[in-house]
Amino acid sequence: KQWYQRRVRANLRSMSGICKGPFVVPTRKVKSQEDVNAWIKSKAYAELLGFITTLNKAIKGKSANCTYSVSANIVAVGELFQKVDALMDDIPLKEGDQRFGNKAFSVLGAQIVEKSQEWIEDFLTDDTKPAVVELKAYFDESFGSFVRIDYGTGHEINFIAFCCCLYKIGHLDESDWLATVFYLFVRYLDLMRKIQLWYKLEPAGSQGVWGLDDYQFLPFIFGSSQLIANPEITPQDFVNPNVVAKHHENFIFLGCIKFINDVKTGPFAEHSNQLWNISAVQTWSKVNSGLIKMYKAEVLAKQPVIQHFVFGSILSFEEQKVVLPSSTFSLHPLKTV
Repeated sequence: KQWYQRRVRANLRSMSGICKGPFVVPTRKVKSQEDVNAWIKSKAYAELLGFITTLNKAIKGKSANCTYSVSANIVAVGELFQKVDALMDDIPLKEGDQRFGNKAFSVLGAQIVEKSQEWIEDFLTDDTKPAVVELKAYFDESFGSFVRIDYGTGHEINFIAFCCCLYKIGHLDESDWLATVFYLFVRYLDLMRKIQLWYKLEPAGSQGVWGLDDYQFLPFIFGSSQLIANPEITPQDFVNPNVVAKHHENFIFLGCIKFINDVKTGPFAEHSNQLWNISAVQTWSKVNSGLIKMYKAEVLAKQPVIQHFVFGSILSFEEQKVVLPSSTFSLHPLKTV
């Protein structure tokens, strides 16, 4: 047991601390089911899952209108969304038959790819600017496929990877946990909803009525964590339009339900059967833990989703030698005893 604990501490130290490079152009590694198995054992998987569960824990039981600090570094990252939004205003929709989404989205994508390096470098220091080659890869992929004109959970995870990398290079730190969700992720989610509707993006790999949502997954994880031990709102309540109308601005989960209700017609149990089933779960804690298990199985372990993900030096495809708790994400080496 002591030997194992020493190995765990040593492995944590190798995961922790600020990544200083050398930075490389990230590349795809997952091309087969065997590669999926290697991905699940990789350092990148451990880092990303640890990052997600750390954010999940940080916002547990907290409303989005709670008091939290918004650092200058967080604000600088948030300005990226304003720049993408401004590009949309300058790119008219394509006219004519647009069977699979509006092709103007491809024009927007080309503009993002062209400008994103400069945008990101603007808020990095001289020490962290070399990391832009990896940050850019995840940021560009966060908005969808500019070729297929679609968006799904594989693109969503690229945004989380982008945020994770900002922590790993030292641009953000532990004081930014809440703002990462309530300031950055919420703004990203709002922008993606606008993009999805404006360009009529196809859902990437949607399971239709049997899927949790056509486009997103992480907002349901974070949103259910917010509602844990909430004295007013139970899982049974989110199918009540009055509860959604009253609380959607402060609780991400209810914001997702409002968006679904706005864009879909018919009985909720028919167009969102998986969510309807979740409303029968007794507690938000069980909803949250169940969604994390579902995310690991239906998103992180699926080749069609992960085959497009890229790996560099910050998020490495190298094997994570020791199995660690899924909540492990630290920016500092642990003290040994």
